[in-house]
Amino acid sequence: MAVTYPRKFLNALSARDVMKQVVQDQEIHYITLNRYRYNEQRSCKDITELIESLNGRPVDLVQDLSHHVADEARHAVWLTDLLVDLGASVATPPGLSYIDEFERLLDRDSLSTEDRREDSIIAALAAINVTEKRGCEYFAAHIHALKTAPQTPENLKVRETLERILPEETGHVRWGTRRLAEIARQSPAHRQKVELAKRKYTAIEQTAFESGMDITLGAELRRVSNLLDIANTLPLWERPAYLMERLPATLLAPEVQRTRITAAQKAWQRDPEAFMKTFVPMFLGGIQKRTVATPQKA
Repeated sequence: MAVTYPRKFLNALSARDVMKQVVQDQEIHYITLNRYRYNEQRSCKDITELIESLNGRPVDLVQDLSHHVADEARHAVWLTDLLVDLGASVATPPGLSYIDEFERLLDRDSLSTEDRREDSIIAALAAINVTEKRGCEYFAAHIHALKTAPQTPENLKVRETLERILPEETGHVRWGTRRLAEIARQSPAHRQKVELAKRKYTAIEQTAFESGMDITLGAELRRVSNLLDIANTLPLWERPAYLMERLPATLLAPEVQRTRITAAQKAWQRDPEAFMKTFVPMFLGGIQKRTVATPQKA
């Protein structure tokens, strides 16, 4: 069975590239931590809804997911306590939401019908697995960046919290990979279903991830290209409806415009000279390794 991994941001910036820049700016660093908190908190709600939709069967999956919810809630508590200790915000993070974008891109009909219960379980496991992989990638990169950053009391607190969370997130990835492999071994048909689900949700996750970070010129067209990548994982007869439903919001992307304006205002207020020398060329020329947007956990 093929193994899928998160791709670099715009095929250029690795997680380590991003986090090396993030830990150098306290405001962006704290916003990033708050995004982690928000995503862990929201995942409790999403997994709870999945448990309720399963309605008690299969029992072992319901049990595993219940433990998963407990882990995510614990992570949200740890991150909330950390942010409060640092004097940082625990309000809804600014900018585009990774989770909201991920959910917007889902093909809801394929997850909800009772006669496709098995397909729904495979889809849910694939979606959880790919987002947990992104989370592990960024937590690990964040810890690595903190090891080389100034060893301030604040940075040490952050690192200690992330090092408590990462092993459990890694365990979630192993669990999801194992459950998908068990399903794939049942028959060639099951194997094909699992492989297709992994392709589909890897494409959805990559699109959601990049949507939350890419505000440079041409971002809307890149969002459309990514939407086509997702559509190409669907059966031919489902592609037109999927595209038509999501194309307007993807192409117009009002949230991208609001995020651009906010980012530009903050950059100008902080340092007008740096705004002209760095922000404007970055916006006009596309993403460059020396300047990154605020990342979000999967």
